[in-house]
Amino acid sequence: MSKKIVAIKRSKKDVSLETVKQQLASKHACYVLITCSSPSKEGKMEVEMTYEGDETLASFLVDNASQIFDERGSRRESK
Repeated sequence: MSKKIVAIKRSKKDVSLETVKQQLASKHACYVLITCSSPSKEGKMEVEMTYEGDETLASFLVDNASQIFDERGSRRESK
């Protein structure tokens, strides 16, 4: 499996969350979408996770993504 993280840059045109979900669902067997709000004055953020497709596959995607972040963090710390 390729270890690739895709960053979606925010454009001037806002795209609705529903549009993103529809596009992902139409092109992928499974997706996991994790979003968070801007922090409140108290520093709290609302975090939401949505997935579509097989729950086991979604869990696999999240686990692999976590491993990628852990590996990148380890490399940064060892520099």
